[in-house]
Amino acid sequence: MSDVARQSVTMDDVARRAGVSRGTVSNALNHPDRVAATTLAAVRQAIGELGFARNDHARSLAGGRSTTIGLVLTDLENSYFVDIAQGAEDGAMQHGLTILIANSQRDEARQRTYLDLFEEARLAGTLLAPHTASQAIAGTVQSSRPLVALNVALDPALRCSVSVDNELGGYLAAQHLIETGCRHIAYIGGSDRLDPIRERRQGVRRAVADSGRQIRLTEITVPAVRTPDGRTAALDILQRPPDARPDGIAAASDLLALGLVQVLHDKVRIPEEIAIIGYDDNAAARESIVPITTIAQPGHEVGRAGADLLREELSGQPHTHRQIRLAPQLRIRQSTAG
Repeated sequence: MSDVARQSVTMDDVARRAGVSRGTVSNALNHPDRVAATTLAAVRQAIGELGFARNDHARSLAGGRSTTIGLVLTDLENSYFVDIAQGAEDGAMQHGLTILIANSQRDEARQRTYLDLFEEARLAGTLLAPHTASQAIAGTVQSSRPLVALNVALDPALRCSVSVDNELGGYLAAQHLIETGCRHIAYIGGSDRLDPIRERRQGVRRAVADSGRQIRLTEITVPAVRTPDGRTAALDILQRPPDARPDGIAAASDLLALGLVQVLHDKVRIPEEIAIIGYDDNAAARESIVPITTIAQPGHEVGRAGADLLREELSGQPHTHRQIRLAPQLRIRQSTAG
């Protein structure tokens, strides 16, 4: 029997063929222990003859118990968000959930479209990795289903969230540059409206203040934190007199750092003249012409922890929203170690 024909066979058809009620067919499918052996055999024979295949997805929607969750990510070109997706998928599968993944491409309207789509499809819940915490709140305030925010820290009174301690990450980056001998550090990042970027900047400032040394800090703001922005920042640095150039750069992302290396590597000695550290542990940092030291974010753990929190909310058991914050780690490579 064709798939189309199978899908057209209903429980009522099975009930008529077996000479039982529709409720008996339902019990035979879901609670066979409640059905007499002869009746169960008749139902199963009818199912085999008719080629009935129950639609578990439709069944779960009808009962309000979808086993599919949604994941909206900011930028799948960044391998950090790919790591988050893989972690979320692993966590979802462990809990018997399937996952639909959407890429907002750093566009708030696109993000809103996907959130609305997941709501209309009555998915069990959503994982959202937005640009900012405010988007995570404002964009989901109307949602009637559980949502966990990823990569931003939310007040537990509002929703669950899983993030990385970006302020600590910025601190570790600047501290590493200072420990390698840098005395003029440039922090290159985007707008402070992006919570992770603002927090990394704060961490850099704190490390400089805590160093107890005469460290000069220059802050360069670029439109975004992608590779072309890094190239633009590198050209700006090269236009400065050598004694006005930083000897250490903390970039707010690995893609920024990659753009810096692409322009600077054949103009100055890295790290002898300018040491460079990125942020994310993006694949681009590992594969750069000069492998880039970075602050590694545990993306897989972020996604998995988010799936675990969402599953808690979906369990029907008493649930208290929590904010989980994971620690980043320093990964030393050639761009600072020589």
